Amino acid sequence: MTKTRRELQGLSLTTAVAELAAPRLFAADSAVSLYENSIIIDGLGFPGGLSIDETAPLSPVELEQVSQSGLTAAHLTVGAVGTMPPLNAFEKIVRDITRWDLQIETNPDVLSPVRRSADILAAKSAGSMGLIYGLQDGVSFEEDLDRLEALHQLGIRVIQPTYNRRNLLGDGCMEPADAGLSRAGIDAIERMNALGILVDLSHCSRRTAADAISASNRPVSFTHTGCYALAEHPRHRTDEEIKSVAETGGVVGIYIMPYLAKGKQPTAADVIAHIEHALDVAGEDHVSIGTDGTVSPTELSAEFIEQFRKTTAERKSLGIAAPFETETGYLFASDLNTPRRFETLAQLLLNRGYSEVLVGKILGGNLLRLFSETWNV
Repeated sequence: MTKTRRELQGLSLTTAVAELAAPRLFAADSAVSLYENSIIIDGLGFPGGLSIDETAPLSPVELEQVSQSGLTAAHLTVGAVGTMPPLNAFEKIVRDITRWDLQIETNPDVLSPVRRSADILAAKSAGSMGLIYGLQDGVSFEEDLDRLEALHQLGIRVIQPTYNRRNLLGDGCMEPADAGLSRAGIDAIERMNALGILVDLSHCSRRTAADAISASNRPVSFTHTGCYALAEHPRHRTDEEIKSVAETGGVVGIYIMPYLAKGKQPTAADVIAHIEHALDVAGEDHVSIGTDGTVSPTELSAEFIEQFRKTTAERKSLGIAAPFETETGYLFASDLNTPRRFETLAQLLLNRGYSEVLVGKILGGNLLRLFSETWNV
């Protein structure tokens, strides 16, 4: 008999790992059919791979991997994170959007723009991957909130007020003082609500997140995070925070990062454990996946290892790195290093007794609903 979520609550992590390795309860074609017929959304993901030249166009292999992934849409970060003066940051956003718009124009059979929730449905019908532009830092408009209107016109639909550090809007999760949102930050939340931009609190401090939840009259989200109850980390969200976001109608997205396993290389079992905890706390209508990773699998070549080492060192020198960021804590799960990692997670969730309806919500249904509610003005 299929287990209910309530019956699964008492399972230990050891049991969870054992069940993940157990014979399949659902045939492989069940997950394939569910995957092919569902809306699949990465709450934070990046077409292509971890290229040394981030301005380079997607290669033919990377474009093929985007098509193979089966992703309906992905929330894609444009711009910088807290390392530039406001006008320079704004210019970087414009440059990034221009580059991705050109990628869409050049490869219309693979990529498509998303400005409305209906565009996600259109992408599913066309078999392309819709790109949702978002910011992980509000530094570009911290001095002039009127820039939010321009950013919305350029296609920005998701914004984090802060990254790990402090800006004029509020504090990020790495600020020890944690003063929360400023007056400008509260005004920014109200402007985003009015424009139809989803408020993302993934890197915000505890108090900044609480202030934003209170200030927003629309659902908010942690698009890419983990559960603090399973792995204590400033990027992760407490049960209270998860409940608060769910109560707004928002969604908590579980990422695929080393922090899930306290700095170790994560596995599918780690991801499933955090998804299940979020389900227990928030409920099935408020959990999603935001990988915070690339669509293309990562090859641990000597060139990649050296570049990753340099990037990690640079982030530490800029003060934007988080605890457990190490030169060997690569940003993917060892057994999910494939373009169709969402399909693998779907199979694992089905094996653990979750219904196809619930799994479909986690794969993208919950995010589609969230986007519909927050983008519609």
